Amino acid sequence: MQNRCVNIIAHLFNAPLGESEAAVGVGTVGSSEAIMLAGLAFKRKWQNRRKAEGKPFDKPNIVTGANVQVCWEKFARYFEVELKEVKLRDDYFVMDPAKAVEMVDENTICVAAILGSTLNGEFEDVKLLNDLLTVKNKETGWNTPIHVDAASGGFIAPFLHPELEWDFRLPLVKSINVSGHKYGLVYAGIGWVIWRSKEDLPEELIFHINYLGTDQPTFTLNFSKGNYASLINCFKLKSAFYDAGSSQVIAQYYQLIRLGYEGYKNVMENCRENMMVLKEGLEKTGRFNIISKDNGVPLVAFSLKDNSRHDEFEVSHMLRRFGWIVPAYTMPPDAQHVTVLRVVIREDFSRTLAERLVTDIQKVLNELDILPAKITAKIAINGEGADKNITVVTKKTAEETQLREITTVWRKFVMEKKKMNGVC
Repeated sequence: MQNRCVNIIAHLFNAPLGESEAAVGVGTVGSSEAIMLAGLAFKRKWQNRRKAEGKPFDKPNIVTGANVQVCWEKFARYFEVELKEVKLRDDYFVMDPAKAVEMVDENTICVAAILGSTLNGEFEDVKLLNDLLTVKNKETGWNTPIHVDAASGGFIAPFLHPELEWDFRLPLVKSINVSGHKYGLVYAGIGWVIWRSKEDLPEELIFHINYLGTDQPTFTLNFSKGNYASLINCFKLKSAFYDAGSSQVIAQYYQLIRLGYEGYKNVMENCRENMMVLKEGLEKTGRFNIISKDNGVPLVAFSLKDNSRHDEFEVSHMLRRFGWIVPAYTMPPDAQHVTVLRVVIREDFSRTLAERLVTDIQKVLNELDILPAKITAKIAINGEGADKNITVVTKKTAEETQLREITTVWRKFVMEKKKMNGVC
């Protein structure tokens, strides 16, 4: 089942396979393990090449955008690879391909592009990165490859943007990871990593065992994930799939053959339509800037046009009263002054929920408009020398004043409601 899933996903990503050729890939514990494995393959291939050339191989680096998921930082730290990040900037919250290529040197094991940034869902321009890197490789002879982190977008782009070139159609893309538990429509715990060809996965990283009854090649950090023994025990003990190590592989295979291309396309189109409902509803309030893009992951990232009185963190906090958990976060350097709220649209997020969320956000905004603005500690210094008069409003005093103001406003608000409804 795992091998069948790998083949289906490899064909979805346009891997250059012969008619009877099997794809190279493996199921993993989410995209985090997939990225670790892909990074190890790049590091080992780079080291082998440097050794053959008689050059130093102790300072590998990888080039990414500052918007990468934390698992890339983990890979760099755990496996001793320098992480070189392209900083973001206002109105451009993904990696700039031109700046990324400028940072590439002879020690770069690969450039990692993201198809669906965690921060705003935007697809990075892998085609431009491939073209620019091809020119640099030709000039330097380095042959630096590309890995595409398609954790979110790998199950979206092939169905919503089939014309977009980001996958193995680009010659420098050597490996791709994707999360089955995101838009692969499987419950949490499954990821996939696919290599372009056998040559892109060093043989010395593959282990062969035969104590399960046949030769079983394995290249994972966690062997128990998806192995045949777990699957056999699952059927022997007649236990629920949820208790077996192979449950997510089974679920992924089921979804792939049950839905097929048209089924996944329908789900993704529905997610995009509900995203547009939410986006348009937020725009109609006139209070938000939309940070996300229409041609990315179906999510809406947005920020307040005016956060001088109340900020995005307050909106996030007050939305919890209505049952919504909407994260608020700051962008990475050099756009850390931008704060964003984000709503991810999944297959179970209906149009009705989108409309309800807009209504609840409007309620929160109306309540925040009534409340006094945040009060911060202020220090006013007047005069000079011995005659200077220093007036200090301490943090404690500010908090007490704010609390009194909020209490007064809420008491007035509650009393008005009691007069109208007869209840508190």
